[in-house]
Amino acid sequence: MLIAHLPSGYILGSFARRQWREMSGVVTAAMIGNVIPDVDMLYFHFIDGGHIHHHAYITHWPLFWAATGILSLCAARLLGWPRPAPIGIFFAGAMLHMVLDTVASPISWLMPFDRHAFEFVAVPATYGNWVVSFVLHWTFGLELLICAWALWLVSARSAARIAAPQKGT
Repeated sequence: MLIAHLPSGYILGSFARRQWREMSGVVTAAMIGNVIPDVDMLYFHFIDGGHIHHHAYITHWPLFWAATGILSLCAARLLGWPRPAPIGIFFAGAMLHMVLDTVASPISWLMPFDRHAFEFVAVPATYGNWVVSFVLHWTFGLELLICAWALWLVSARSAARIAAPQKGT
C-alpha cells in the first residue's frame, strides 16, 4: 500500500461519523490511526538505513495495535472518559492499515508469537525500482479505487454542505 492509507482512513472515519454524529474527531482519529503505523519509516530511513524491512517493526504488528487498543479502551472506561469512540476509531484505523498492507506486502499477523508473514498477492520485482513494480502491478488499481472512493465521499460531503441552508440567512 503506497498511497491509499490516508484515503482509507477518511472512508473509515466517514462511516464512523455516520454512527457517532455528535462526536467530533472521529474522522481525524481514523485518518491518523490509518497512517500512524508508517511512522516507523522515519526509523527505517534515518536510523536503520533500510537494513530491516519496516514491516518487521512493532508498529507493523497487528497484535500490538489490537492489544494497545483494548488496553486504551479499558483505561478510558476506568477513567470515566465520556467519549471513547475516537480511541476505538484510531485503533480501528491502525488495524485497517494492517489489512491493507497485507494485500500486497507481507505482514506477520501473530508477531511476536509467530514470525510467519502473510500476504494475499506477492508483487514480483519486475522492474529495477520497487516503486515502479508496485505502481504497475494490478493491485495498485485497488489503491486508486480507494482514493477515488474517498474523493467521491469528500465531494458528496462538500455538495451536501453547499446545498444545506445556512443559519441566519
